[in-house]
Amino acid sequence: MSKRELTKAEIEKLIELSIKAKDKAYCPYSKFHVGAALLDENGNWYTGVNVENASYGGAICAERTAFVKAISEGQRKFVAIGVSSDASEYTRPCGICRQFMIEFGEHLQIFLIKPDRSYLKVILKDLLPDHFKL
Repeated sequence: MSKRELTKAEIEKLIELSIKAKDKAYCPYSKFHVGAALLDENGNWYTGVNVENASYGGAICAERTAFVKAISEGQRKFVAIGVSSDASEYTRPCGICRQFMIEFGEHLQIFLIKPDRSYLKVILKDLLPDHFKL
């Protein structure tokens, strides 16, 4: 995993893509729209949304949707992910997403994005210290 910092233009694109993706979320039960934008080491972008299901266990979060799309295209190394919602507080990835993402590197930059485009940058290993490893 790359530890490089994102450029200002990349941060802006991350914000824009995650906010746009959020509008495509399928969340008829919670009404909680989440969008994600993932940047791989090669400069490719992948977006994801939360997709709910009447069988709640069948739902998938936006972060994992973006990762699954990238992984299915052969990508394994990632620089950053942006996560946006309509909440007034920063929306942090759930525990399952944290464990899922850390499989691909502890130093992933996570940008938590509010509707007003303000953001908080965190590092994945700080959100999931002492994570499970095989």
